[in-house]
This record gives sequence, structure tokens and C-alpha cells, in this order.
Amino acid sequence: MSDFKLTPCSLGEIKEDIPYKIPSNIKLLGAETFWNKGIYGEGITVAILDTGIDTSHVCLKDRIIGGKNFTNEGKENDFTDWNGHGTHVAGIIAGNRVEKGITGVAPECNLLIIKVLDRFGDGAFPNIVKGLEYAIEQNVDIINMSLGGRADDDSLHEVIKKATDKGICICCASGNNGDGSADTDEINFPGNYHEVIEVGAVDRDNSIAKFSNTNPEIDIVSYGVNIMSTYKNNRYATTSGTSQATPHVSGALALIKEDFVKTYGRKPTESELWARLVKCTNFLNDIDTKAQGNGVLYLGNGCE
Repeated sequence: MSDFKLTPCSLGEIKEDIPYKIPSNIKLLGAETFWNKGIYGEGITVAILDTGIDTSHVCLKDRIIGGKNFTNEGKENDFTDWNGHGTHVAGIIAGNRVEKGITGVAPECNLLIIKVLDRFGDGAFPNIVKGLEYAIEQNVDIINMSLGGRADDDSLHEVIKKATDKGICICCASGNNGDGSADTDEINFPGNYHEVIEVGAVDRDNSIAKFSNTNPEIDIVSYGVNIMSTYKNNRYATTSGTSQATPHVSGALALIKEDFVKTYGRKPTESELWARLVKCTNFLNDIDTKAQGNGVLYLGNGCE
């Protein structure tokens, strides 16, 4: 039995080809406010711990700077995505604006691909820990983890604290076990660790998605319903889940960090980056904080 699985999500329409577009969720996010300043995530590395990536996808292939496979599926240097989930997450973060394709939140950031889940979406504690250690060794800026498990684990918690102590922001999906009520708590790890940024999902009307977990550790929510992004075999797919909300936050952090570096001539601390991120939220009135945390992510005010 696996310790970790992909947070269950619904796969919708799959397309072989699309004309270039900025997905509606990216527009609603307000990322263009940063793009208009020439901030696209350049020089920022996001590590994606997931099912791998379609290494030849037209929207992603020039964003990948390397990676490693920690599963039993293939060789160590083969991080091919046989599931599609990791490729979908990657496109939300860094889709690169090609003529027939999409843009992600931070289309010029670097992606380090760390395969910790197999084609069935299954993974184990030791492999997740090794993947995080590898990300730390590679001096990444941000880690995206759209995965979860019900069990706590000391070794996982310790390596997460090690990463944040080194200034790395970790974004984790809250999970898709929600019942539509903030009166009950649904707990997944590593999302429930205080050191990470736990992300829930909203739809395009900024209503909390019924499937989105609620608990006191939710930090922020973003778009996670009917999200179109890249998919395995050089295709595109529409999917819903907190797995899709989380990479919006990771991409936003890449923009915020590049902007900070260009403004102040140094890298921000993890707490400084978190403070900037909180400024990029709109609190949703009449919604419990256990469902929305600090509110819905919005980059349109420049996060000043």
C-alpha cells in the first residue's frame, strides 16, 4: 500500500491541439500585472514533486533544467510522466507561450522535475523525503507538491523544516476530500504541516470548491475548477482539484521572488516571500478561514 497518492481529481476534456491562449484562470489571477513589468519568473527554479513530466511537450521542454526519478518506474534519469498529472501541474506554473499552446503563471521560470509518484499516482515516504533532499541540494527556490497522504511522518516533517530553514517556500495541495462544510476538518500531509503553504481551491466565481479540504492550516486558495493545461503526449486537458490550485501559488511565488530580487538586489527570506504572498490575497467575506485561509490569490494589485 502506498503512503502517498495524487489528490483525487476529475479529468475532463483532452485536446490534441489548441490555438495559443491565456487560460481564463491565469487572466483572473492577474499575472499580467507582473508580466507588464517584465517579470515572468526568469532565474527562479520551481521543483515539482509529482508523476514526472512530458519532456517533449512543446509548452514545457525549454523550461526543464533537469530532474531525477525516485520511483521504481524507469531509470534514475528518466522522469517521463506516464500519468499526466505532473505535466498538467507544470503547465500551470510555466507554460511557455508557444504559438499553439498556453501560458502558465511564470512562463520563464525553470522547472526541476522530481518524479516521486508512479503512473498510478502512488508514492512512498522514503521517496518523497529523498526527492525533497534532492530539491534542497539543487538550491531550488520553490517546491510544488500536489500530492498527499493521511499519515504523519517525522522524517518528512524534518526535511520540510530543513527546506524552509534554507528559504525554500513549499506549496502543498490541501486535498480533495472536502464535504462542502468548514465545520468538519479534512487532513492531508504534507499540506497540514505548519511550515508549508497549504492551498485550497475555488472556482472562477471565487466560491470554495466543494471538494476542497477545510482545516485550520489552510493558508490560501486559488483556481482549481475546470483548469486547462498541458497533458501527456503533447496534449492539453481540463482537470479540477486542489492539485491545480497549488501550482497557481507556486507560479505566483516565482513572479514575486523575481520582482523582489530586481527591486532589492537580494533574495528574500522565506518569511519575506510569504509576507508578499499574503499581500496578494483578497479575503472572501462570509467564508470561514478554515476554507480560505488568508483569501484568494490575486496578483493584479502588484502585491505591494
